[in-house]
Amino acid sequence: MKKIFAVLLVMVLGAGVFTGCAKKVEAEEKTPEEPVATETLPVEVSKGHIDKKAILVVSFGTSYEDTRKLTIEATENRIAEEFPEYEIRRAFTSNIIIKKLKERDGLLIDDPTQALEKLHDEGFGTVLVQPLHIINGSEYDDIIAESRSFEDKFEKFAVGRPILTTHEDYEAAIRALTPEFEGLEEDEAFIFMGHGTHHDANAAYACLDYMLKADGHENVFVGTVEGFPILENIIPQLEKRNIKKVKLMPFMLVAGDHANNDMAGDEEDSWKMILKGEGYEVETILKGLGENEGIRDIYVEHAKALME
Repeated sequence: MKKIFAVLLVMVLGAGVFTGCAKKVEAEEKTPEEPVATETLPVEVSKGHIDKKAILVVSFGTSYEDTRKLTIEATENRIAEEFPEYEIRRAFTSNIIIKKLKERDGLLIDDPTQALEKLHDEGFGTVLVQPLHIINGSEYDDIIAESRSFEDKFEKFAVGRPILTTHEDYEAAIRALTPEFEGLEEDEAFIFMGHGTHHDANAAYACLDYMLKADGHENVFVGTVEGFPILENIIPQLEKRNIKKVKLMPFMLVAGDHANNDMAGDEEDSWKMILKGEGYEVETILKGLGENEGIRDIYVEHAKALME
C-alpha cells in the first residue's frame, strides 16, 4: 500500500533574505533559502507505524554542560511540553563534540543519520526533524542532504527550518530579543556576536542588523566572528554615536567556545579586549539564545508548521 510522504524544504538564502528586508522597507535573516516547496510523493514504506511519532531535535552541540542544559536541553523540554504525543530524540551535527563528550564524559549522542536509522529500526512512522540552527547555512544544508536518504523510510517525514528563515521569523526574533537590550542609555550600545559563515546565508546577519535599525534600535548591532559584518565594521559606528559602554552577547544557541573565548576571553584578540583597548567600558553577557523563552517558542512554531 502506498503511503504519503511530505518533505518540507527550506527557502534558498538569496531570495529569502532580500524578500525579508524588502518587505521591511516597503512597510516604512535568513530568509536565506528559496520559497518553501512542499513535495508529496507516493512511496513504498516497508516499516513504521504512523501512530508511533518522534521529533528529532538537531543542533551543532556543545561540550559545555551548563549551557547545554540551559539552552539545548531547555529547548528540547519546551518542544516535549508542546507535543506530548511525540517522543523527543537528540542529535548533534558536530562529530568533534560527539567524540569529546564520549571520551570525556561517557556521554553517547547520535549524529542525525544514526538517530534517524534508530527511529526507522524502532518502527516509527511519523518523524519530524527540527534543527536548532540559527541560519540556513552549510550545516543546515547538510541536515537536508542527510535526511533525503530517509524520505521513503517513514510514512510521514519533514524537516523544519532554523530561526532566521522568513521575514516573520526575523520579526519574532527581534521581539524575543528586545528585553535583552531595552533601556539602553544614549551612550550605550549592545552588540550580538554571531558565528558567521562562508555560505551565502551569512547575509542573514546583515539583514537582522538592518531590521533592528529599521525598528528604531539604533544602538543595537549584529556582528560575526567568521563572516560579515565583523567587529571592525561596527567600531566606527560606535564612534559616530559617541558610545561609552558596550554590552556583548552571543547570537548563538549556546554560550560555548566562541562566547567564552572570542567574545569574553582575556586574550588580546577577543571582542572584549579589543573594545577595551579602544577605550570602551565593556560588559559581557554569557547567555545563549536557547535560554530565551521567545527564541524557544520560535522553534516550537516551526515544529507546528511541519505538522500542518
